[in-house]
Amino acid sequence: MIWKKEFTVDDMNRFKANTMMGHLDITFEEKGDDFLTASMPVDARTHQPMGILHGGASVVLAETLGSCASLMTLEEGYYSVGLEIKANHIKRISRGRVTGRTTPLHLGRTTQVWDIDIKNDKGKLICVSRLTIAVLKQS
Repeated sequence: MIWKKEFTVDDMNRFKANTMMGHLDITFEEKGDDFLTASMPVDARTHQPMGILHGGASVVLAETLGSCASLMTLEEGYYSVGLEIKANHIKRISRGRVTGRTTPLHLGRTTQVWDIDIKNDKGKLICVSRLTIAVLKQS
């Protein structure tokens, strides 16, 4: 198990108030031994002008997953911030829900790297993303 902080899915969903997570209705769903999942609707809030899922909305879901997962792997007195995120948009979707799953590639002392796969309701890959995190000591 990689987690050092014992947030539950319900705890994480309480972070939604007055945030981008709340605006896009991102909902954490499952926390496993080494993964975290969350979903969001594909609707007017997450569409681009052509009526399909906005790539930026996918990136928000990916960064939310990786950042929250990272926070739970850190010792007290440390926090994490995103350094870089990359995303490849594989397939379009215009309605329904997408679910992201993040797993760590690297959990270092000063950096972390997280992979995030986002799939539609049928399990088809919509977006792949990689998030690099900086681990910082609280002052």
